[in-house]
Amino acid sequence: MTESPCMIGWAHSNFGKATEPDVESLLATITEAALQDADVTAAQVDGLFVGVFNGGLSSQGFAGALAGVAQPELAAVPAVQVQNACATGSAALYAALDFLASGRGGIALVVGAEKMTHAEPAVLNDALLTAAYRKEEEQAGSFAGVFADIAGSYFDRYGDHGDTLARIAAKNHFNGVANPYAHLRKDVGFEFCRTPSERNPLVAEPLRRTDCSLVSDGAAAIVLARRDIAMRASRAIGWRGRAQRNDHLPLSRRSDVLEFAGPRAAQRAALAEAGVDMADLDLLETHDCFTIAELLQYEAFGLAEPGKAATIVDDGTTTREGRFPVNPSGGLKAKGHPIGATGVSQHIMAALQLTESAGGMQVPGAELAGVFNMGGVAVANYFSVLERVK
Repeated sequence: MTESPCMIGWAHSNFGKATEPDVESLLATITEAALQDADVTAAQVDGLFVGVFNGGLSSQGFAGALAGVAQPELAAVPAVQVQNACATGSAALYAALDFLASGRGGIALVVGAEKMTHAEPAVLNDALLTAAYRKEEEQAGSFAGVFADIAGSYFDRYGDHGDTLARIAAKNHFNGVANPYAHLRKDVGFEFCRTPSERNPLVAEPLRRTDCSLVSDGAAAIVLARRDIAMRASRAIGWRGRAQRNDHLPLSRRSDVLEFAGPRAAQRAALAEAGVDMADLDLLETHDCFTIAELLQYEAFGLAEPGKAATIVDDGTTTREGRFPVNPSGGLKAKGHPIGATGVSQHIMAALQLTESAGGMQVPGAELAGVFNMGGVAVANYFSVLERVK
């Protein structure tokens, strides 16, 4: 197998309510910053891979070409927009990795962005529902409603785990305080997350607002280089293993919706390619679009037996100081979830850990990092095992 291309530079905007008026302006800021970080010029870029979900959030499509409008020096670079629901960013990243591994180019620029906070609630809700199978799941009323139904099924089978979900939320909000890019940098605590209130209402029972990721604007970009080129850069983060695996879009076609078979398949394939076990990883940045999703990933990834995820939440295993830190960045829950940017952001958060430049988020001695990003209700699943190679 050809040696994996590497990350040699990156840039990350603050997530939240951006002053930039649109995706075009978000792209302009972040692409230039990433190229500067990698010490690469636009003329050296062989391929541009743009992750923007849109889903009706903007009347302006064609985001691949839009990046060249935002930064004219990139206008002649072969560009493509990639969209794969909430895994849009990782889909763009994996497409760029395949492009470089095929020998088609030596340097690629990957950028993910989304402008969401401007949208009216009905427009936003409709856009997010496009990531579900609307023929069957639209009756849930919202994407949060779909995950609320899953949480309800878990509670029916294993008992009320409202405390567990609240502890996951509180953990990620605590971690987000140390993340300078995070949308919400506030330690709100377990009691606030556990108790429905005017400030923390039930969004879709049993999920409270604190169980749901934030609606955010933001952008993130990564410069990738073929391995021989990357070895001339000042730093390089490579993929020891990576895999994408899919599951049925209609939840009705799955034998057990709580199994998260797609995430498990992606994780196992990536670990096998890397030649490591989950215990060999020093941390995991994972897709906590809802706290129930993080809980189910614990079980799918073998960190806990089915129905037993509460044990590793209660004993602190997944805290930043625990045996297996999960989402030391604060995850989507605190960092925010500008859809197209999320997968790119997660990989940058892991790269910061591996280069010991994560500041207050740093997991001491991190050498191997896992990243999991999923699109839809665990439909499109991407799992990366990252290491520093220079």
